[in-house]
Amino acid sequence: MKNTELYDRVRAAPQEALRTIKGGRINGFTDINPMWRIQTLTELFGPCGFGWKYTLDKLWTESGANGEISAFANISLYIKINDDWSEAIPGTGGSAFVTREKNGLYTSDECYKMAVTDAISVACKSIGMAADIYWSEGRTKYDLKHVDPLVLCEDCGEPVRPFRKGGKVIKNVEEMVEGSKENYGKVLCIQCMRLRDESETENGSYANGLRHEDAGDRV
Repeated sequence: MKNTELYDRVRAAPQEALRTIKGGRINGFTDINPMWRIQTLTELFGPCGFGWKYTLDKLWTESGANGEISAFANISLYIKINDDWSEAIPGTGGSAFVTREKNGLYTSDECYKMAVTDAISVACKSIGMAADIYWSEGRTKYDLKHVDPLVLCEDCGEPVRPFRKGGKVIKNVEEMVEGSKENYGKVLCIQCMRLRDESETENGSYANGLRHEDAGDRV
């Protein structure tokens, strides 16, 4: 198995597993249905406990500002490939235990469950699960910078990514989409633009001069 085979198989999450978060500090972020991860792990490795498993290594709480308390979980994820179990794949997740709301403090009785679910998602990122979402957005909930929207190519179904050169974003996703529609009449990723140019031998196209290796960079 080549090094990126597993990564490539799990990097794209289906649209039905995605939801745009509305409101709060992480407004505009993409939420990934945790059951999609469970389903994907099961499809790839087998039932939980036989083809993949995890251990609860630590559960604890930390006090924050204004009487709020957060719950945290450390887990170790294990996957089995060709009858061989992996080393521990660590994941740390968190959730609110006590939060201050308009009517006072609210205590969640599901905080550890949600922290464990979050920890599994963190561990799954290490094997590339839903990697394209994180690359496309260019941020996580820990980084509140501008996010490019997730837009899929109408030809290959892969995310349209920003064009980068020397580590700098030259055209963001919205600009790539606008240029693609103007020049090709539909939303295309840079790779599909180049394929069309090569098949039609057009010069001066939108994709002309954009190198595959630059366009393939992620943010």
